[in-house]
Amino acid sequence: MPPKSNTEVLFPKLQYLPRDPQKYSPQIALIGCGGITEHHLAAYQAAGYQVTALCDVNRQNAEKRKKQFYPEAQVFTDYRDALKLADIEVVDVTTHPDIRPAIITVCLKAGKHVLSQKPFVLNLDEGERLADLADKSGVLLAVNQNGRWAPHFSYLREVAHSGMIGDIAGVHCGVHWDHSWVKGTAFENVEQLILYDFAIHWFDFLTTVMGDQLPQRVYASTAKTSSQSIKPALLGQASIEYENAQATLVFDGHVPSGSWDRTLIAGSRGLIRSAGRKLASQQIELITSEGSISPELTGTWFPDGFHGTMGELLCAIEEKRQPSHSARNNLRSLELCFAAVASSLSHLPVEPGTIRKLM
Repeated sequence: MPPKSNTEVLFPKLQYLPRDPQKYSPQIALIGCGGITEHHLAAYQAAGYQVTALCDVNRQNAEKRKKQFYPEAQVFTDYRDALKLADIEVVDVTTHPDIRPAIITVCLKAGKHVLSQKPFVLNLDEGERLADLADKSGVLLAVNQNGRWAPHFSYLREVAHSGMIGDIAGVHCGVHWDHSWVKGTAFENVEQLILYDFAIHWFDFLTTVMGDQLPQRVYASTAKTSSQSIKPALLGQASIEYENAQATLVFDGHVPSGSWDRTLIAGSRGLIRSAGRKLASQQIELITSEGSISPELTGTWFPDGFHGTMGELLCAIEEKRQPSHSARNNLRSLELCFAAVASSLSHLPVEPGTIRKLM
């Protein structure tokens, strides 16, 4: 084995790509076959996962996904019929959040491991109930926070946890793009579209980066642009205070020409930053007192993020442990998200955890 280069010693390689189980290969059922599931199934197919049941109240949706990805899968309009299949061990629930908890409850009681679409719940107490039910049923419940396995987010997080840049003092993210594509879809009716449905990825990223450091207060706001044509506000921002750190998240969702995404994590020994015109193509620079590197990452958020969420759940089942994106873990991200939404409505700082329901 050749000796390691100086760069490899100073900046060791990090495991940021999705993992697959070594031997565990369960049969998976998908409940809900809407637009986002094209990315779920593309990732599962590429990873070699077995999806053997597709469920949707609109049979045409399930038949379409069957033809696209898993021609041998069975199709159901009532997900309860799929749960009766003894070989189904894992269920991916992708429905909208208002009806999802009832479906997850039935799946957990049936003894199935569950991957829930994000955002997980509209009520933190309900989320805790589902986490308790999973424990009682002896199964695992994880949340499809697919942004955790977007290559740049995953690499930045691993650098932060490695200690290479020291104690984290600041996390600053900005997303500038056009989100008006939701016009005419169900998402246009989500009043807090930016801070809830979209920004949950960034609240979750922040939560994972900060680890045991708990947020003390969050101040957030939203606004409509003068020229936007959809109902929800397309501008949002949040400032989060920690005892020894700070974070800012900025979302400009009405940039019709061009886009830009940036993330910076500052620590006591250095910093790491990523930026690019698209979330799928980010340039990264890691700077410490020992020098700097600009690693070239492989993969893209879509579909690798979806590979990561299911892969981590399957690995956790095989390794008999809780997944890193467990329901309980994700509730911390939702606490931050709910507090930001409440702050944007009250124009006052809010302590995360005090807001139990999405307002």
